[in-house]
Amino acid sequence: MIGGGNAALCAAISARREGASVLVLEASSAFWRGGNTRHTRNMRCAHDEATEILTGPYTEDEFFEDLLRVTKGKTDEVLARHMIHESKAMLTWIAEQGVRWQPSLGGTLSLGRTNSFFLGGGRAMLNALYATAERLGVEIRYEAEVTDLVIEDGMFISATMKDGEMVTAGALVAAAGGFESNITWLKQYWGEAADNFLIRGTGNNKGTILKLLLDKGVQEVGDPTQCHAVAIDARAPKYDGGIITRLDCVVFGIVVNKNAERFYDEGEDIWPKRYAIWGRLVAAQPDQIAYIIFDASSLKLFMPSLYPPIAAGTIPELACELGLDPDALRKTVNDFNAAVQPGTFDDKILDDCRTEGLSPPKTHWARRIEVAPFYAYPVRPGITFTYLGTRVNKEARMLMADGRPAANIFAAGEIMAGNVLGEGYAAGIGMTIGAVFGRIAGREAARNARN
Repeated sequence: MIGGGNAALCAAISARREGASVLVLEASSAFWRGGNTRHTRNMRCAHDEATEILTGPYTEDEFFEDLLRVTKGKTDEVLARHMIHESKAMLTWIAEQGVRWQPSLGGTLSLGRTNSFFLGGGRAMLNALYATAERLGVEIRYEAEVTDLVIEDGMFISATMKDGEMVTAGALVAAAGGFESNITWLKQYWGEAADNFLIRGTGNNKGTILKLLLDKGVQEVGDPTQCHAVAIDARAPKYDGGIITRLDCVVFGIVVNKNAERFYDEGEDIWPKRYAIWGRLVAAQPDQIAYIIFDASSLKLFMPSLYPPIAAGTIPELACELGLDPDALRKTVNDFNAAVQPGTFDDKILDDCRTEGLSPPKTHWARRIEVAPFYAYPVRPGITFTYLGTRVNKEARMLMADGRPAANIFAAGEIMAGNVLGEGYAAGIGMTIGAVFGRIAGREAARNARN
């Protein structure tokens, strides 16, 4: 297994339970192990009825409809439906590996019926998986960066590590993530704008394994400009800001660019289905910067960032704090307030609070911004993971460029997420892709090696 996050550990445990000898090569140190899994908190799985931690059923068909909506139909339906069906068993299987669940958090998440939350978050989930893997006899090596792969006619032969050591195995599972922390690679598709991107997750996902696999004849899948990207606090660090820099307050106010102009409907849909569009939206704005503007009535309705909001007594004063044109921001807020229609505010549903005669509109949760003090968060694109990846089949087996299944090469997690996610995102799907295809990849790799 190359990688050390959710997908790799699920694969390692699955393969070991099939009787295989398993070696996990994790490029990071033990402290930084786990890639982006360290920053997650929940997983979206289909289920037929309420449980102790889920408030109601979430059918396979509903899950698929949600996926179609966020991807705009850009998904491999066979793989997507397979993943969703297999996800039903993950709630129990993951718990059997020592991971504990807790009920959904409140606020704008609205995930109590669809998503299961890890008790203690992603790091606790990782620790449980590592403990189980080690108890089962999985060998784990840290700071074991792979720099080359030998693949002949679709068959994995060996991997070479940074220190020169060569490792051979009967099968390879690649679960080493995407290339979101490789700014040079991102700039091939985004240009100079990528310099202003922040990386929510690990700084280790430079796409080394992905590039090696594609160069060795594995078929690629996915649009290289598509990614899971959200609007995060612009004051966040360049790498590893994680969940505490994400902002969930877009639906409670308006979002303006550096010209103090709105540029998209802040109330388009329930937040977990639309939060991941805002990274790309901000990336398209001048200097890749935007500002979420709201008032005192909304301050305690969402989970705050690690950083406090910027506050002022008036909208022009707030504009000055942000370096925006005071007259321009005042006009934008006044125009918005004038367009707000009467309605009953309810952030748990698609309510009837909307604007009229405003472009772009705000179709839900529109309330006048008029209660001082006024607040703002500066935001930039926060990249979680990229969608360019390796094409796989239902066995998680990679396909070669000529369409043939690879002999003994499998993939799981972000490195193959583009099979399911052509664009867009809904909360918790990344962890589902990793866990489901990790379990499949480990099982199939073990059987392949044994045969």
